Amino acid sequence: MSQSNAQILMESLEKKNRILDEIIRENEVQEKILKEEELDMDALDESTDRLGVFAEQLERLDDGFEAVYDRTREELIANKENYRREITRMQELIGQITDKVVKINAAQLRNKRQADSQFKKSRDQIGKAVSQVKASRNYYNNMNRLNYVAPQFYDNKK
Repeated sequence: MSQSNAQILMESLEKKNRILDEIIRENEVQEKILKEEELDMDALDESTDRLGVFAEQLERLDDGFEAVYDRTREELIANKENYRREITRMQELIGQITDKVVKINAAQLRNKRQADSQFKKSRDQIGKAVSQVKASRNYYNNMNRLNYVAPQFYDNKK
């Protein structure tokens, strides 16, 4: 294995670390959106789309990392002393990545709960509006029947 393969592995981990930082920032944006009194669905959709793009980038990085690592794993294990600095740096990056993934999962769980709460509130408001419309329609229909006087001189028998 050449030094370039070890560099590629470290660069891949560094890119993953930066993308996870972006995801953390986007989760904070989503949290602010979800905490607002009036839910801005367009902003929430845009934020979710950005998170989807980040997830795709992470998946591509993971696939590339795995492919390079599979090709170079035996060389890394056999020559640990030659790659000690690179291995130590990769271990540090993996530790940082793990911490960030835990932080992201916790933030996404909080955001999911907040979103569920917002959606429930919206459903309740819609249900209330529907019942108000129904009550108004019933009132209108009842008031129209009050002014209706059936014919008095019409024989209903046949």
